[in-house]
Amino acid sequence: MSNDDTLIVITGPTASGKTAKAVALAKAIDAEIISADSRQLYRGMDLGTGKDLEEYDGVRYHLIDICEAGYKYNLFEYLRDYRAACDDIRSRGKRVILCGGTGLYVESVLKGIELPPVPEDASLRESLEGKTLEELTEILSSYKTLHNTTDVDSCKRAIRAIEIQKFYHEHPDLEVRTTPHPVENALVIGVAIDRESRRQRITARLKARLEAGMVDEVRRLIAGGVEPEDLMYYGLEYKYLTKYVTGELSCEEMTKQLEIAIHQFAKRQMTWFRGMERRGYPLHWIDWRLSAEQFVAEVLELLRQYEKEKTTDKTNK
Repeated sequence: MSNDDTLIVITGPTASGKTAKAVALAKAIDAEIISADSRQLYRGMDLGTGKDLEEYDGVRYHLIDICEAGYKYNLFEYLRDYRAACDDIRSRGKRVILCGGTGLYVESVLKGIELPPVPEDASLRESLEGKTLEELTEILSSYKTLHNTTDVDSCKRAIRAIEIQKFYHEHPDLEVRTTPHPVENALVIGVAIDRESRRQRITARLKARLEAGMVDEVRRLIAGGVEPEDLMYYGLEYKYLTKYVTGELSCEEMTKQLEIAIHQFAKRQMTWFRGMERRGYPLHWIDWRLSAEQFVAEVLELLRQYEKEKTTDKTNK
């Protein structure tokens, strides 16, 4: 076994500085980065998703800007595209870093999930029409679900999540395909940030992005043909900014509600990561305040220890 075989995951809550840390590591170990962010997939949705592409500083990235805004990308497609990107990177002798805060994507990669495409269920959608987000979330929670409720913050997303879970529930023969090839060699790093620092960074980042033109970004997307309902499907910034642009919320209401929603989102992310640890995927937490050099050094030491333990385990078998 070599370090090249080990998937390195850099994850953590929003505003923890994951991308910059992953880029520093990628430069140190000649790696490329695969995004694990469910919204940075979409072209034109830049400020609202916090792409900050300049942070990559020449490091090659994958699964960013691969879909048109308005499209509803799903987990099946992500896992397919992740495998293709991973194979491509390794075929060129590079190492792979998976970086992002969408816990569902990260955990599904680690589990080796393979999913069939799920068709639309018109009758189910009709029956759920008009229900509140709280009611839909409660329905979703009744399923033995892999779905990441972290990202379910609009009714359309919740309905699609229920549609997926209902399909799997009604097709138990497909369950065999859900954990065929768990990743054997993976080091999962969490960027740890305390609650107060996280809140301050979220507030400052939201202010900066609003000043940078996040409202105009939403206006451009709508003017370009993306339906307001489709933008709201993506949740968070796009949900509240669209409500503001369409006159449903005042600027003050939008800003206040959006800031609260992002804080709640970060809390849900942390709940997911704690759940991952309970489900057998240990995260090695590293303080967000470390410099890039210190972060890289700590990851490389963890990688060395991890590889040594794996080699010892393999020898003893």
